[in-house]
Amino acid sequence: MKKSFTALLAASLMLAGCASSAGSTANASGKTFTGSSTGMQGPVTVTLSVDGGKITNVELTEISETPSIASVAMERIPQQIVEHQTTTLDTVTGATFASNAIMRAASEAAKAAGLDMDKLEANAYHAEAGKDEVWDTDLLVVGAGGAGFSAATTAAQEGAEVIMIEKSSVAGGNTLMQGGAFNANDDDAQAETILTEAQKTTLDGYLALKASDEKLHFDAFPEWKEVLADLQADIKKFYAENEGKTAGKDLPGYDSVELHMWHIYTGGLRQMNDGKWVASDIDLARTLAENALGTYEWCVDSLNVEGQYGKGAGESLFTVLGAMWPRTHKFMTSTPLIDTLKKAAEKEGVKLYTEVAAKSLITDENGKVVGANCEKADGTKVTVNTKKGVILTSGGYGANPKMVKEYDNYWGDNLTDHTLTTNVGTNTGDGIVMAQEIGAGTVGLDVVQLMPSSSPIKGTMTDGIWGDASQQIWIDGEGNRFVNEYAERDVLAKASLALDNGIFYIIYAGKDVNENGELQGATLDDSLFGTTVQSMVDNGHVWYGSTLKELAENSKTSAGGAAPAFSEEALRATIEKYNTYVANQKDDDFGKEVLAGAIDIDAIENNPDAGFVISPRKASIHHTMGGVQINTNAEVLDESGNAIDGLWAAGEVTGGIHAGNRLGGNAVADIFTFGHIAGASAAQ
Repeated sequence: MKKSFTALLAASLMLAGCASSAGSTANASGKTFTGSSTGMQGPVTVTLSVDGGKITNVELTEISETPSIASVAMERIPQQIVEHQTTTLDTVTGATFASNAIMRAASEAAKAAGLDMDKLEANAYHAEAGKDEVWDTDLLVVGAGGAGFSAATTAAQEGAEVIMIEKSSVAGGNTLMQGGAFNANDDDAQAETILTEAQKTTLDGYLALKASDEKLHFDAFPEWKEVLADLQADIKKFYAENEGKTAGKDLPGYDSVELHMWHIYTGGLRQMNDGKWVASDIDLARTLAENALGTYEWCVDSLNVEGQYGKGAGESLFTVLGAMWPRTHKFMTSTPLIDTLKKAAEKEGVKLYTEVAAKSLITDENGKVVGANCEKADGTKVTVNTKKGVILTSGGYGANPKMVKEYDNYWGDNLTDHTLTTNVGTNTGDGIVMAQEIGAGTVGLDVVQLMPSSSPIKGTMTDGIWGDASQQIWIDGEGNRFVNEYAERDVLAKASLALDNGIFYIIYAGKDVNENGELQGATLDDSLFGTTVQSMVDNGHVWYGSTLKELAENSKTSAGGAAPAFSEEALRATIEKYNTYVANQKDDDFGKEVLAGAIDIDAIENNPDAGFVISPRKASIHHTMGGVQINTNAEVLDESGNAIDGLWAAGEVTGGIHAGNRLGGNAVADIFTFGHIAGASAAQ
């Protein structure tokens, strides 16, 4: 029996209130006792071993928390329960939900064991601050995510002594949560692909654009005229070099720095609620587009990140959601990536300290940044003195919905100060605030990006499955398409939020294709973010059916979203219609630019090992577009546009690159590219 959506929602609300759903039982020996609660990702069960009224061992016998986020809590909290004979402890920074869930479950087990709960409460342990400390170094890097590791390792490679601090108990930040998508113009890889008819139609559309077109807003952003002119000249050159070749047959794939820049411009060109138009800073956009591939190569060759570029990488290129073009390279994710980055940093002598938060920047009499005032999780004060300065890589403010709502000038009523987020809990805007306190300028704080394909329950990108953006089919509660699935993320989010409860559904039919490019069906072993379809079905997050009839029936009896009104006929009609668009390379309904992945319904329904999946999704806060203002050397600028001596920044703590909307796949390219630049600039 699958959990109902109401039950899942209730669990979510219970989570938010930190209430325990635990029960407890004792085994036959009477020496071990269990208790359960609910964490961020699901049930947490603790088994206590009790002897003579004392807790002698604590074992996590069931835990659904993400190890990359909660590993320290999973180790520390059980140890401290035994050491201090209490279930009231400090939560572990960055793993608050997991910490509280373990303590609640342990309390339930203690009750089952008949322990004196008042005594356990009296033993409550809270860490005390130690003596003040002073650290000296060349450079301090604040934040140990992708941008931080990129900056710290680069600076160390350039000969600087580097200390990197992270306020969470684990390194990684939002880089732990990214989906492995890195955008870079890669001519050698593109040459191994075939330009589709729909892609050629898009390029022809760019050739037809006129600089006088009011929709391009060159009156406000005249500097971008040159990019369009260069793009049009490059497309014409590409066509001339491949004269006689046909799209969809032998015309090779195309990309360029200019095309990437054009997508950054049009993808981020947005009008705010007050009527103001915003666009990407052309110099920052050019820096990203020109250097992304080189940064990717550096990550693979110097940092040992798994990836492929250049010749042989054509088949691995894809289009992550909202990327606007198949220039996305695969990148490592989660713990394996952070472990790889740690090893690279340690090899260069970088010293990493977790559970140390920067509180304010230190400046000398000339205004140069010469260090930071920091604090350990136990309250110990740390003064870090630097010879060269500080690099801020502390992330955005996506986990601070009140701050998001305070600045918002784009989403309006679609945002509240309780909107869910894909972000790790430590992304609360600290670096931006610290920089503002010493006069740093900011840009773009009035808009964030919502990730449309998030969990309706948690706001995370987990608990669902989908393919390349060119293959995705998005439907409403009645089984009808409602948007161009290849569009920018804010377009997708706005369209989905207009539906009932803001929930939509993604049809998934596997990743393998036959000789005709048709999808051959999902299996229960298929996975995304390390979670299998079978597990998602068991936990009530998705619907699965070996036939469309079964899929429609399951969607009415199992969990995952608001009750849809799918019928077999509606699903079949939607898929068959979409298949004709793929065949004709023309989407008559929504103008989807890149069409792939027609679904072979008959083949799937006649294969007992294959089927269809529908994942309920809803938009949540994903990426903050704004932050401190930087130049192309990653130097932080003051409110007058002058570089602040001794202060650099990279990653989501900065603004200006993505304007009103970030392309999918540009975040990882951004953090590593500008992290690399910041490290080199600061080391010099």
